[in-house]
Amino acid sequence: MEREIYHPPVLLKESLELLKAYEGGVFVDATLGGGGHTEAILKANPENRVIGIDRDEEAIERAIERLKPYGDRVSIYHANFSQIGEVLKEEGVESVKGVLFDLGVSHFHLRGERGFTVWKEQPLDMRMDRRQKLTARDVVNELSEKELAEIIFKFGEERFARKIAREIVRRRRKKPIETTKELAEIVESVIPKRLWVRRKKHPAVKTFQAIRIYVNREFEEIERGIPEAARFIRPCGRLVVITFHSLEDRLVKNILRNLENFKVVTKKPVQPTEEEIRENPASRSAKLRCIEIKL
Repeated sequence: MEREIYHPPVLLKESLELLKAYEGGVFVDATLGGGGHTEAILKANPENRVIGIDRDEEAIERAIERLKPYGDRVSIYHANFSQIGEVLKEEGVESVKGVLFDLGVSHFHLRGERGFTVWKEQPLDMRMDRRQKLTARDVVNELSEKELAEIIFKFGEERFARKIAREIVRRRRKKPIETTKELAEIVESVIPKRLWVRRKKHPAVKTFQAIRIYVNREFEEIERGIPEAARFIRPCGRLVVITFHSLEDRLVKNILRNLENFKVVTKKPVQPTEEEIRENPASRSAKLRCIEIKL
């Protein structure tokens, strides 16, 4: 298995400290991914147990391989994190010391072949869970111009959303849009070059983000999953969430703020150090928020 295709766990030291992982207990890694955070939690204390959840079967296969040395100290489930209640019931666990959500898209996805990146020509898929039917190709080729514009604006904060949607519909009348390259070129043709030609960031990034969020119902999962996880935090236990873009962070901030019987531990979000950003540029936009259940 190729561990190196995963990004290093973001804000790892800070996550362990805020979860109180060194004190020992049962934890949930609600976004298992490559297993980096889970492995660190297991190493933090020999008494720790981790229940890992992920909706991507390929990620799970790799995590299983990585975490084999820890035996029955780790349990792994192929599920959405909003199903944490069902998972804990299956495990016979009534409460946990901490839950971690790392909402970032892993390098596994960006370097894979499912159409998450603007930089490669790949089929328009973008599904994190391949059991689901809806793909990015379906969204781009079947939704109305109005629906596309709303998605691109709402989930991508793209000011050219209407023009992009109009051009998508115009192009697909000639032939279906099949690949990431086709979609990226459509966005390039709409956004004025002076706004992006000298920048490292591709002009289609916001559009791709928006479609990915819609395909995977990411915000719906967050809105359901975090409050559900909070139900199982034991007294003085903690819930830690790492976000990677402003829309996601605002949503998480509001959810955490409105949870009853919790207090905010991080008055301001914890961000990566300059050293971490140098070693792992993907961590640059990460923000960590933590809450603790009141006694």
